Amino acid sequence: MSTHIPNTRPEPDELLTKIVDYVLQYQIENPEAIQTAQYCLMDTLGCGMEALAYPACTKLLGPIVAGMQIQNGARVPGTDYVLDPVQAAFNLGAMIRWLDFNDTWLAAEWGHPSDNLGGILMVADWLSRKALVEGQESLRIGDVLTAMVKAHEIQGILALENSFNRVGLDHVILVKIASTAVVSGLLGATRQQMINALSNAWVDGQALRTYRHAPNTGSRKSWAAGDATSRAVWLSIMALRGEMGYPSALSAPTWGFNDVLFKGRELQLSQDFGSYVMENVLFKISYPAEFHAQTAVEAAIQLHPQVIGQLDMIDKVVITTHESAIRIIDKRGPLHNPADRDHCLQYMTAIGLIFGQLNAEHYEDKIAADPRIDTLREKMFVVEDPEFSKDYLDPQKRSIANAVQVYFKDGSATDNIVVEYPLGHRRRRAEGIPLLVEKVKHHLSRRFSPVQSEKILEVCMDQEQLIQYPVDKFVDLWVPWK
Repeated sequence: MSTHIPNTRPEPDELLTKIVDYVLQYQIENPEAIQTAQYCLMDTLGCGMEALAYPACTKLLGPIVAGMQIQNGARVPGTDYVLDPVQAAFNLGAMIRWLDFNDTWLAAEWGHPSDNLGGILMVADWLSRKALVEGQESLRIGDVLTAMVKAHEIQGILALENSFNRVGLDHVILVKIASTAVVSGLLGATRQQMINALSNAWVDGQALRTYRHAPNTGSRKSWAAGDATSRAVWLSIMALRGEMGYPSALSAPTWGFNDVLFKGRELQLSQDFGSYVMENVLFKISYPAEFHAQTAVEAAIQLHPQVIGQLDMIDKVVITTHESAIRIIDKRGPLHNPADRDHCLQYMTAIGLIFGQLNAEHYEDKIAADPRIDTLREKMFVVEDPEFSKDYLDPQKRSIANAVQVYFKDGSATDNIVVEYPLGHRRRRAEGIPLLVEKVKHHLSRRFSPVQSEKILEVCMDQEQLIQYPVDKFVDLWVPWK
């Protein structure tokens, strides 16, 4: 006995058409969105430059096969590589995410919307160099900023109500979706081609979160976004070559994404696409740390002067936090590598209490061998405050609150230091932007000469000039001058 399955080709799923029509039709009108994208662009590339100091990252960069050269390809910032746009997107995407220092979005799902810049900028650069060879004009950085706003929006709005982590999928699925939508638009795809590309992005099996959690935490979490944004470029190029799509990729009974990977639920959109996410995105300004721990580290650093002279007298440390932090980064036991450490709430808090600061070097083996860190970790207790969890999900607040209090063996205790909003939050934007610029300056100084660094900053800080700047010339600014 057979079951009859209708073979009538359906109309595309509504979510596919909503995303594509947003990319094709929506005009970015809020000046704050473009201004925030301007800061996001320079910060994201700065994070990529910092990652080039780490061999674990640089060993993955370059062409897939050593020695291969591409004429008129995309130039990878900070390097001498000229690559095809797919591999260039992987390179830049891996650099951006390597140190967990680029922007963040927190909701039912988490993620880092600037991860999409790997695909956006490298495709824009490749298209620009190709256009110049053909006697046409380069794209402008204004086109890149618009694509960034839209990629942020697609990733962030999908994250508001849809928790992919609760079904075991990694948040880079949203990088792939957002990058596919905006990259196919940059490539000049038709509406149908964009739907085809996007449907293929949903059809992909998607990455498991296991590389972010004990006992498997590892460096894939640092290149997973590069993989996702580069896959998006490949799918977009395939669509432009005429590759077909799958209109009910999400909704098809039994075989679609919803039934196979989302436990039979439909994906939800709680609001229309606009520019909300870029306007409210969280910048990582002070610490290269998983964002749910940012305020805990800030509280710990405030307590550092009170505890550093009496670490041996500490009886316990209580970290009060929100549910998402407990689910992701509450981690006991041995930590095996830097990727393990920067996703451990207790480790990051201990670094703040002991050293009064936190930077990327604090995750490396040399500092992790300091016995004071694990001794202090063993004295830590992590508890949830239901109000913190509630405010975390409140769209009017979106707080990421943590509190740290240290108790001593003599019965005394420090104040309970509560930090609701991290420095990179929209509510602390005025305080944070000058420090964000200083962060970028530091990253540039590690990679470029003072003259080159100054030129990059001059262009990045002048919005009127930046918007009109040719993409290929902009990328050239980020390639080491001979």
